[in-house]
Amino acid sequence: MICSLSSPANSSTRCWAEPYRISERRLMAIISFSHVSKKYAGDITALSELSLDIREGELIFLAGASGAGKSTLLKLIAGIERPSGGMLQVSGQDMRKVNRTTLPFLRRKLGLILQQHRLLNDRNVLANVMMPLIVTGADSREAAQRAQVALERVGLADKASALPMMLSGGEQQRVSIARAIVHKPRIILADEPTANLDRDSGKLVTDMLAAFNAAGVTCVISTHDERLLQGADRVVHLSHGRVMAMQSAGSEVGA
Repeated sequence: MICSLSSPANSSTRCWAEPYRISERRLMAIISFSHVSKKYAGDITALSELSLDIREGELIFLAGASGAGKSTLLKLIAGIERPSGGMLQVSGQDMRKVNRTTLPFLRRKLGLILQQHRLLNDRNVLANVMMPLIVTGADSREAAQRAQVALERVGLADKASALPMMLSGGEQQRVSIARAIVHKPRIILADEPTANLDRDSGKLVTDMLAAFNAAGVTCVISTHDERLLQGADRVVHLSHGRVMAMQSAGSEVGA
């Protein structure tokens, strides 16, 4: 079971994203880029004058070749990188003003899924999933309960006591998804989440992200695999740090 929207309100297995199911929220921009640029040392331009609004509850795929700017865009949303120019707002927060005090509060609204799982091999699966809660001071018993529910959502409840190295690549990625959603984020950012997986494992991961989105969570997913783009609300095609085209569900690609 990934997420059930039909569970009774008092059910212990009700959908963790239930507070964000309100359809009206899809009219609101939860992420807004306005003429954002990002440059690195050596005058390397990763993003150039990029403008893009992402509405709350959308499922967005970022498409483009390696070096197109997909990962940089996600890092800016997560506060891992800072814009060199322009304005970026995430959940009402001006990212130019984010500091060490405010960034942790913003991160609580985000779930990050990276190509590299970055699981701790000296701790079991349950402990890995608990980490985002523990570092914010959550009670260990509550953290364990919420982590177990997150593992149930990704179909790995029976792997809670296993070490990450004992799992397949697909299972490790599902653990990273459980870790990303354990604190009930409003936004999930996934950077090439299926890049190192076989077709079946990749589809399972994509279906999970689509299920979380169906529960109201905003999902921004980068990929170079055109097969994964079906079902997106929009596909944003990037090239050399610019938005070259956008494709809405059921429409043709247009500049």
